[in-house]
Order: sequence, then C-alpha cells, then structure tokens
Amino acid sequence: MTTGITRREFIQTTAAATAAAAVGGVIEPDAAARPNIIFILADDLGYGDLSCYGRPDYKTPALDGLARQGLRLLSAYAAAPVCTPTRCALATGRYAQRLPVGLREPLKDPATEIEIGLPPGHPTMSSRLKAAGYATALVGKWHLGWKEEFGPNRHGYDEFFGILSGAADYFTHSGDLWENLKPIERVGYLTDLLSERAVQYVSRRHDTPFFLSLHYTAPHAPWEGPEDAAIGHDVHGPGPMTNGGSLKIYASMMKSMDAGIGRVLQALKRTGQERKTLVIFTSDNGGERYSFNWPFSFQKGNLFEGGLRVPAIVRWPGVVPAGRSTEEPAITMDWMATLLAAAGATADPGYPLDGEDLMPVFAGTRQPHDRTFFWRTTGRTAARSGQWKYLQEQEGEYLFDVIADPGEKTDLRLAHPDLFARLKSAFDAWNRQMLPPLADGV
Repeated sequence: MTTGITRREFIQTTAAATAAAAVGGVIEPDAAARPNIIFILADDLGYGDLSCYGRPDYKTPALDGLARQGLRLLSAYAAAPVCTPTRCALATGRYAQRLPVGLREPLKDPATEIEIGLPPGHPTMSSRLKAAGYATALVGKWHLGWKEEFGPNRHGYDEFFGILSGAADYFTHSGDLWENLKPIERVGYLTDLLSERAVQYVSRRHDTPFFLSLHYTAPHAPWEGPEDAAIGHDVHGPGPMTNGGSLKIYASMMKSMDAGIGRVLQALKRTGQERKTLVIFTSDNGGERYSFNWPFSFQKGNLFEGGLRVPAIVRWPGVVPAGRSTEEPAITMDWMATLLAAAGATADPGYPLDGEDLMPVFAGTRQPHDRTFFWRTTGRTAARSGQWKYLQEQEGEYLFDVIADPGEKTDLRLAHPDLFARLKSAFDAWNRQMLPPLADGV
C-alpha cells in the first residue's frame, strides 16, 4: 500500500534542491519522491468566505475537510488587492511591480492593452516545474495577456482550458473560453466546466508527477449561481461587473465551487494519488460585495487587511501534519518558492525569487518568524513587518498593530513615531527597486 512521501524523503528532496540552486540547475530526483501538485485559486474570495474561516450563512464541506486534513494559514496575503498583479506575482514568484503587466490594476481591455502581457521567455512556476519533468496544465483564469506569446502555453503549461480575460459570463461561452490556442464553444455553468476538466486531468494515467493549476473564476462577478442561467446580460446590462447578485446567489456560487473541488479531491482518492499529492487552496485578493471579511476592514481594491488577507489551506499527507493552523505570514510569491522546493526544482538564477519556501514551517520543522511585505497600488502604499503595518491612503498615513487591531481602527503613528518612520523608510527603499507606477493604474 502506498504511504506517500515521508518527512525524511521531503527533507532529502529539499536539501537536494538547495544544493542545485547553488549552481543554478534544475534537479530531477526520483519521481516517486516528488509530489503531484494541485494549486487551486479562487477569484475575489474574502478571508471569511469559507465556513472553516467563519462564514456563517452557508457551508463549504469540501474545503473544510481539506483544512481538517491539512493546515490553515491565518496570516496569508495576496500580493495585490486586484487580479492581474497578484497573478503576475504568482506566476513569477516576484513582486508584480518588476514587470509592466504587473502595474495594471488590472488588465481590462484587449483593444487598448493587447500589447501588454507576461513576457515570453520569462521564467514562471509552470515553466520551471515543466523543466524539472512535471506534466503541467492550467484550468481556469489566466488574466496575464491576450496574445499568444503572453499566454499559458508559452509559459510552461502543456495544456490550457479556460479564459484569458479577467471575468466571463458563467453560462455564455462564445469566444471567451479557450482550449490551448483556440477559442471553443461549450455549454454549461463555467465553474462546473472547470471542475470537470480538472477531474478529467487528475483521473488520467500520468507517467510523471503533474502540476495542475485550477484557477476558478468564482466567486468573481457577474454573480450567477448554477440555477441563474436566465439572468444573463439582459439583467446585468452593460456593466455586469457592478450590478446584480445577492447573498443567496453568492452562497450558490460558493457551494458550486466547493462541490467541484470536492470532486477533484475524490478523483485523487479514487486513483490512489491522494497521499502523494500536495494540494494548496487560496484566493487572488480579498472579497467584494457579498464577502464576509470580518474582522478586517474594507475589501478588494484596498490595502487595508480586507483587500489583502486571504484564506489559504495546505494539505500534503505524511508531510504536513493535519488539523493545525499557523500565524506564519505568507504572501503570493511564497507559493512558487515553496512548490519548486517540494518538487526538487529551482528558480532561474537570473530572476531571484521574492518569496521563500514555507514548507519547513508547514511541516513543523521550523518555527514561524516575522517577515516584511510591501504593497503598492495607484495612490496607495503599505508595508507589514511583524505586528506593525504602515499604510498610506489618499486621506493620510497610518500605523496599525494588526495583531491587536486587525480591523485597523486605531492609528498609532503618533504613539510610535520611530516605528512609523522605519517602516515608511523600508517601503521607500523597496519602492526604488520597482518600476514606477502608472499614472492611473491602467
């Protein structure tokens, strides 16, 4: 009977990856010792939108079960409060502000932004895993450029099934749904189409470890549940991203995504791959209109905690102890460093990662530690170091203790002027290393 990777095997694998990194190579340890990887990304999911994170009005049993079998992160952050820059940071393992596409908040219009995208040839999480011998697939949302050279198939994914844009109607799939390099027609609720394609991928016979990115569009607007086919654009009108929806519809969207994830996890179990697969679930930024972000303030688009703090769950049987949670600060760029280390792969030395490998913390072999993160959007800046957070909004500058005051209600700038000055100075030093911001984010 398969028992999965042992902790000793994990340590040996990551040690080998570290050695390879010193010479800039990509190692390929015994495939049996390397996990399959499923990275699940929700879209605009608020911190408290899973019942295991406090959602009071519906249940998410599949993701609750994943949390019981693995580890919940309580201080996980998105690299940005909107889609494109976070996805840029996820793909590259580096701050989005290092690339022009990462300055878009977000990419919106293929007519005017067609020449903007993730540069061809830039190393990515998928390209490095592919170079290390992994089969790779993206099912779901890309949002890093429309042209072929900017697309998933040019960035390390063997297969792509999903959308290139930031959002799509959940029922009408004409010209916005792609399979590799061709637009396709499909009938069905988009969340279900993505879930079923992921199930099919997991259920195949794979001769090598696989990396499946499952990037749902849910629960991003337009707010349409599986039973809402009649809503369409006739009700949403020309601004479907800003109209419509209800708490009931949002719950239906979430239940559909959770059920689809449950089917993917069942496929792992049915095919005997559960114990040798690392599964990660998180969101690209904070939630929006119908999200439950308590105890945080504000939502998507803001640099308050409600726009940045996201749920995150990690399961790897035999490596990550079950039923635990951690306050270890984590950010989007960490996922690339963590997955490459777990897979025995390395980053391109010409593009050093801004994240770090968190698997030793997840596995319980290293204690959590304080870290410093930076954010920048049009007109807003922020930095967190330990319990302290510097925030600059159009209305002014603030210092918050986000441990004692997670809702960021009490400004401590005058009470701790030295801390305020130190964090602001750290942000300025980081900012000088990044590309200058666009005038209006678009």
